[in-house]
Amino acid sequence: MELLAPPHWHCVDFVSDLHLDAQTPLTLAALRRYLQSTPAQAVCVLGDLFEVWVGDDALGGGSGFEATVSDLFYQASKRMDVFIMCGNRDFLMGPDLLGACGAQRLSDPCVLVAGTQRLLLTHGDALCLADTDYLAFRQRVRGEPWQTEFLAQTLVQRQAAARALRAQSEAKKQQQAQSHIQWIDLDSQACLAVLTHAKANHMVHGHTHQPARHDLGGGHNRWVLSDWDLHATPPRAQVLRLSVDTGWLERIGLLTTVPAP
Repeated sequence: MELLAPPHWHCVDFVSDLHLDAQTPLTLAALRRYLQSTPAQAVCVLGDLFEVWVGDDALGGGSGFEATVSDLFYQASKRMDVFIMCGNRDFLMGPDLLGACGAQRLSDPCVLVAGTQRLLLTHGDALCLADTDYLAFRQRVRGEPWQTEFLAQTLVQRQAAARALRAQSEAKKQQQAQSHIQWIDLDSQACLAVLTHAKANHMVHGHTHQPARHDLGGGHNRWVLSDWDLHATPPRAQVLRLSVDTGWLERIGLLTTVPAP
Protein backbone atom coordinates (compact mmCIF):
# COMPACT_ATOMS: atom_id res chain seq x y z
CA MET A 1 0.00 0.00 0.00
CA GLU A 2 1.16 3.54 -0.75
CA LEU A 3 -0.08 6.64 1.06
CA LEU A 4 0.39 9.80 -0.97
CA ALA A 5 0.69 12.95 1.13
CA PRO A 6 -1.74 15.64 -0.10
CA PRO A 7 -0.39 19.14 -0.88
CA HIS A 8 -1.55 20.65 2.43
CA TRP A 9 0.63 18.29 4.50
CA HIS A 10 3.75 20.10 5.65
CA CYS A 11 4.39 18.13 8.83
CA VAL A 12 3.73 14.46 9.64
CA ASP A 13 4.19 12.87 13.06
CA PHE A 14 4.91 9.22 13.86
CA VAL A 15 4.29 7.59 17.25
CA SER A 16 4.06 3.99 18.38
CA ASP A 17 3.61 1.71 21.38
CA LEU A 18 1.53 3.94 23.62
CA HIS A 19 0.18 0.80 25.36
CA LEU A 20 -2.75 2.72 26.81
CA ASP A 21 -4.94 1.25 29.49
CA ALA A 22 -6.83 2.53 32.51
CA GLN A 23 -3.71 2.11 34.68
CA THR A 24 -1.67 4.65 32.66
CA PRO A 25 -3.36 8.03 33.34
CA LEU A 26 -0.14 10.03 32.91
CA THR A 27 0.43 8.55 29.46
CA LEU A 28 -3.15 9.37 28.52
CA ALA A 29 -2.61 12.94 29.74
CA ALA A 30 0.53 13.20 27.61
CA LEU A 31 -1.39 11.95 24.59
CA ARG A 32 -4.14 14.49 25.18
CA ARG A 33 -1.66 17.35 25.42
CA TYR A 34 0.23 16.15 22.35
CA LEU A 35 -2.87 15.81 20.15
CA GLN A 36 -4.05 19.26 21.16
CA SER A 37 -0.70 20.96 20.51
CA THR A 38 1.07 19.25 17.61
CA PRO A 39 1.49 21.39 14.47
CA ALA A 40 1.28 18.29 12.26
CA GLN A 41 -1.33 17.91 9.54
CA ALA A 42 -1.21 14.13 9.98
CA VAL A 43 -0.32 11.69 12.74
CA CYS A 44 0.47 8.03 12.16
CA VAL A 45 0.21 5.59 15.08
CA LEU A 46 2.37 2.63 14.10
CA GLY A 47 0.82 -0.04 16.30
CA ASP A 48 0.06 -0.84 19.94
CA LEU A 49 -2.13 2.14 20.66
CA PHE A 50 -3.68 0.05 23.45
CA GLU A 51 -2.00 -2.31 25.87
CA VAL A 52 -4.41 -4.91 24.53
CA TRP A 53 -7.48 -4.85 22.28
CA VAL A 54 -9.82 -7.82 22.47
CA GLY A 55 -12.47 -6.62 20.00
CA ASP A 56 -14.40 -3.50 19.11
CA ASP A 57 -17.17 -4.27 21.61
CA ALA A 58 -14.64 -3.11 24.23
CA LEU A 59 -15.70 0.43 23.29
CA GLY A 60 -18.57 -0.15 25.69
CA GLY A 61 -21.20 1.89 23.92
CA GLY A 62 -19.33 5.18 24.19
CA SER A 63 -18.35 5.18 27.88
CA GLY A 64 -15.25 4.10 29.75
CA PHE A 65 -11.52 4.37 29.18
CA GLU A 66 -11.50 3.03 25.61
CA ALA A 67 -14.16 5.53 24.57
CA THR A 68 -12.16 8.35 26.17
CA VAL A 69 -9.12 7.44 24.06
CA SER A 70 -11.14 7.18 20.86
CA ASP A 71 -12.77 10.55 21.52
CA LEU A 72 -9.34 12.20 21.88
CA PHE A 73 -8.45 11.01 18.40
CA TYR A 74 -11.86 11.86 17.03
CA GLN A 75 -11.52 15.46 18.21
CA ALA A 76 -7.99 15.58 16.75
CA SER A 77 -9.26 14.19 13.44
CA LYS A 78 -11.32 17.36 12.96
CA ARG A 79 -8.11 19.32 12.31
CA MET A 80 -5.65 16.67 11.12
CA ASP A 81 -5.57 13.31 9.36
CA VAL A 82 -5.26 10.35 11.74
CA PHE A 83 -3.90 6.96 10.71
CA ILE A 84 -3.62 3.87 12.91
CA MET A 85 -1.72 0.66 12.21
CA CYS A 86 -2.36 -2.56 14.09
CA GLY A 87 0.46 -3.81 16.30
CA ASN A 88 1.07 -7.04 18.15
CA ARG A 89 -1.13 -5.87 21.06
CA ASP A 90 -4.12 -4.51 19.12
CA PHE A 91 -4.31 -6.60 15.95
CA LEU A 92 -8.03 -7.19 16.61
CA MET A 93 -8.74 -3.52 15.93
CA GLY A 94 -11.79 -3.28 13.70
CA PRO A 95 -13.81 -0.69 11.78
CA ASP A 96 -15.83 0.39 14.82
CA LEU A 97 -12.73 1.49 16.72
CA LEU A 98 -11.27 3.22 13.69
CA GLY A 99 -14.56 5.02 13.10
CA ALA A 100 -14.77 6.10 16.74
CA CYS A 101 -11.25 7.52 16.41
CA GLY A 102 -12.02 9.26 13.13
CA ALA A 103 -9.01 7.36 11.79
CA GLN A 104 -7.97 5.54 8.66
CA ARG A 105 -6.29 2.15 8.84
CA LEU A 106 -2.65 1.88 7.77
CA SER A 107 -1.64 -1.43 6.25
CA ASP A 108 1.54 -3.05 7.55
CA PRO A 109 3.80 -2.29 5.78
CA CYS A 110 2.83 0.96 4.10
CA VAL A 111 4.92 3.37 2.02
CA LEU A 112 4.35 7.05 2.71
CA VAL A 113 5.19 9.23 -0.30
CA ALA A 114 5.70 12.76 1.01
CA GLY A 115 7.55 15.34 -1.06
CA THR A 116 10.88 13.81 -2.07
CA GLN A 117 10.68 11.10 0.60
CA ARG A 118 9.48 7.51 0.44
CA LEU A 119 9.19 6.17 3.99
CA LEU A 120 8.34 2.56 4.73
CA LEU A 121 6.10 2.41 7.80
CA THR A 122 5.68 -0.79 9.80
CA HIS A 123 5.08 -1.91 13.37
CA GLY A 124 8.22 -4.03 13.10
CA ASP A 125 7.28 -7.30 14.79
CA ALA A 126 7.09 -9.28 11.54
CA LEU A 127 10.77 -8.52 10.87
CA CYS A 128 12.04 -9.97 14.16
CA LEU A 129 13.02 -13.12 12.30
CA ALA A 130 15.06 -14.63 15.15
CA ASP A 131 11.99 -14.68 17.42
CA THR A 132 10.62 -17.87 15.90
CA ASP A 133 8.27 -18.64 18.80
CA TYR A 134 6.59 -15.26 18.49
CA LEU A 135 6.34 -15.47 14.69
CA ALA A 136 4.57 -18.84 14.97
CA PHE A 137 2.18 -17.33 17.52
CA ARG A 138 1.67 -14.28 15.29
CA GLN A 139 0.75 -16.42 12.30
CA ARG A 140 -1.77 -18.37 14.36
CA VAL A 141 -3.57 -15.42 15.96
CA ARG A 142 -3.68 -13.41 12.73
CA GLY A 143 -5.54 -16.26 11.03
CA GLU A 144 -9.32 -16.30 10.59
CA PRO A 145 -9.96 -19.58 12.48
CA TRP A 146 -8.30 -18.35 15.69
CA GLN A 147 -9.91 -14.91 15.52
CA THR A 148 -13.37 -16.33 14.84
CA GLU A 149 -13.10 -18.66 17.82
CA PHE A 150 -11.66 -15.96 20.10
CA LEU A 151 -14.23 -13.29 19.19
CA ALA A 152 -17.04 -15.78 19.80
CA GLN A 153 -16.17 -15.67 23.52
CA THR A 154 -17.74 -13.10 25.82
CA LEU A 155 -15.95 -9.80 26.39
CA VAL A 156 -15.17 -10.81 29.97
CA GLN A 157 -13.63 -14.10 28.82
CA ARG A 158 -11.51 -12.35 26.20
CA GLN A 159 -10.29 -9.75 28.68
CA ALA A 160 -9.31 -12.50 31.13
CA ALA A 161 -7.47 -14.39 28.39
CA ALA A 162 -5.62 -11.21 27.39
CA ARG A 163 -4.55 -10.58 30.99
CA ALA A 164 -3.22 -14.12 31.23
CA LEU A 165 -1.22 -13.75 28.02
CA ARG A 166 0.22 -10.42 29.19
CA ALA A 167 1.22 -11.98 32.53
CA GLN A 168 2.99 -14.81 30.71
CA SER A 169 4.76 -12.33 28.47
CA GLU A 170 5.92 -10.16 31.39
CA ALA A 171 7.15 -13.22 33.28
CA LYS A 172 9.14 -14.29 30.24
CA LYS A 173 10.69 -10.83 29.93
CA GLN A 174 11.74 -10.85 33.58
CA GLN A 175 13.22 -14.31 33.21
CA GLN A 176 15.18 -13.21 30.15
CA ALA A 177 16.42 -10.10 31.97
CA GLN A 178 17.57 -12.16 34.95
CA SER A 179 19.34 -14.56 32.59
CA HIS A 180 20.87 -11.62 30.68
CA ILE A 181 19.26 -12.80 27.44
CA GLN A 182 19.42 -10.03 24.85
CA TRP A 183 16.16 -8.78 23.37
CA ILE A 184 15.52 -9.72 19.74
CA ASP A 185 15.87 -6.89 17.22
CA LEU A 186 14.67 -6.63 13.64
CA ASP A 187 16.74 -8.51 11.10
CA SER A 188 18.93 -5.96 9.28
CA GLN A 189 19.14 -7.86 6.00
CA ALA A 190 15.38 -8.36 5.93
CA CYS A 191 14.86 -4.64 6.60
CA LEU A 192 17.22 -3.72 3.78
CA ALA A 193 15.45 -6.11 1.41
CA VAL A 194 12.04 -4.65 2.27
CA LEU A 195 13.33 -1.10 1.80
CA THR A 196 14.92 -1.96 -1.54
CA HIS A 197 11.75 -3.61 -2.79
CA ALA A 198 9.69 -0.57 -1.75
CA LYS A 199 12.23 1.84 -3.28
CA ALA A 200 12.34 3.63 0.07
CA ASN A 201 15.36 4.99 1.94
CA HIS A 202 13.89 5.18 5.43
CA MET A 203 12.03 2.65 7.55
CA VAL A 204 10.07 3.90 10.57
CA HIS A 205 8.84 1.39 13.14
CA GLY A 206 8.17 0.70 16.81
CA HIS A 207 7.75 -2.59 18.69
CA THR A 208 11.26 -2.96 20.14
CA HIS A 209 11.10 0.11 22.44
CA GLN A 210 14.74 0.85 21.55
CA PRO A 211 14.69 4.33 19.94
CA ALA A 212 17.61 4.81 17.57
CA ARG A 213 18.60 5.43 13.97
CA HIS A 214 20.39 2.50 12.35
CA ASP A 215 22.45 2.99 9.19
CA LEU A 216 21.75 0.00 6.95
CA GLY A 217 24.15 1.17 4.22
CA GLY A 218 23.55 2.53 0.76
CA GLY A 219 21.63 5.52 2.07
CA HIS A 220 19.09 3.32 3.89
CA ASN A 221 18.16 4.03 7.50
CA ARG A 222 15.97 2.40 10.12
CA TRP A 223 14.33 4.79 12.57
CA VAL A 224 13.03 3.14 15.75
CA LEU A 225 10.28 4.90 17.69
CA SER A 226 10.14 5.19 21.46
CA ASP A 227 7.36 3.57 23.41
CA TRP A 228 5.28 5.85 25.65
CA ASP A 229 5.33 5.39 29.42
CA LEU A 230 4.93 8.51 31.52
CA HIS A 231 4.97 6.39 34.67
CA ALA A 232 8.52 5.18 34.00
CA THR A 233 11.72 6.73 35.35
CA PRO A 234 12.66 8.60 33.27
CA PRO A 235 9.33 9.01 31.45
CA ARG A 236 9.23 8.15 27.74
CA ALA A 237 7.12 9.72 24.98
CA GLN A 238 9.00 10.59 21.82
CA VAL A 239 7.60 11.76 18.50
CA LEU A 240 9.38 11.40 15.16
CA ARG A 241 8.46 14.33 12.93
CA LEU A 242 8.81 14.62 9.16
CA SER A 243 9.03 18.01 7.52
CA VAL A 244 7.52 17.29 4.12
CA ASP A 245 8.94 20.46 2.53
CA THR A 246 12.56 19.69 3.48
CA GLY A 247 12.46 15.91 3.89
CA TRP A 248 14.00 16.34 7.35
CA LEU A 249 13.28 13.77 10.06
CA GLU A 250 13.80 14.74 13.69
CA ARG A 251 12.93 13.44 17.12
CA ILE A 252 10.80 15.69 19.27
CA GLY A 253 11.98 15.70 22.87
CA LEU A 254 10.43 13.77 25.69
CA LEU A 255 7.01 14.95 26.79
CA THR A 256 7.81 14.87 30.48
CA THR A 257 5.93 17.86 31.87
CA VAL A 258 2.45 16.42 32.10
CA PRO A 259 -0.24 17.75 34.41
CA ALA A 260 -1.91 15.28 36.73
CA PRO A 261 -5.12 13.84 35.20
